[in-house]
Amino acid sequence: MKFNKIQVLTAMKETGMVPVFYNSDIEVSKKVLKACFDGGVRAFEFTNRGEFAHEVFGELVKFAANQCPELILGIGSIVDAPTAALYIQLGANFIVGPLFNPDVAKVANRRLVPYAPGCGSVSEVGFAQEMGCDVCKVFPGDVLGAGFVKGLKAPMPWSNIMVTGGVKPEEANLKTWFDAGATCVGMGSNLFPASMIKAEDWTGITRLCSDALAIIKKIRN
Repeated sequence: MKFNKIQVLTAMKETGMVPVFYNSDIEVSKKVLKACFDGGVRAFEFTNRGEFAHEVFGELVKFAANQCPELILGIGSIVDAPTAALYIQLGANFIVGPLFNPDVAKVANRRLVPYAPGCGSVSEVGFAQEMGCDVCKVFPGDVLGAGFVKGLKAPMPWSNIMVTGGVKPEEANLKTWFDAGATCVGMGSNLFPASMIKAEDWTGITRLCSDALAIIKKIRN
């Protein structure tokens, strides 16, 4: 494990943004990873979405260690413990899921790897925290809304919330989430427009990342 739990949680909290990305092409994935790193991203979530995704991830971990040494690479879309174990073995520094599975928490806790499960209710967040989840992912964010985050933080102010789904790299959108009390946001397709990927506009992706991080910094200040 290249980064410990504290380093991972600190990077999520300090930058406030975790890009969420998947592509079956290793070369495209490397270019996107580097573009995000150049834009100031320090925690990056690759998702377990397609056939042989673990092979792409393994190569990305090696690439990042060489080209983006301060980048913390995690894996998303994890729903079961065996898959979590596979990715930890390949070098995942954190695990994210669309749902909460206590079996994944056990595997992650044994190796001191942060696990951010997808939670859709206050009770789920509470159960996840009981199982040692330092960050809970509110998902889908666009369905639950900023009011859910604000409502949850009132009786449970210690909660660290990562919002994913419906997050855009725009000031009005980001302000809504951070004002509600989000610790960080997960951002997918809005950071990686299909047209930019197709045109291989890596500098465009770098710009989108740095702009989004600048907006988050401004909102927090």
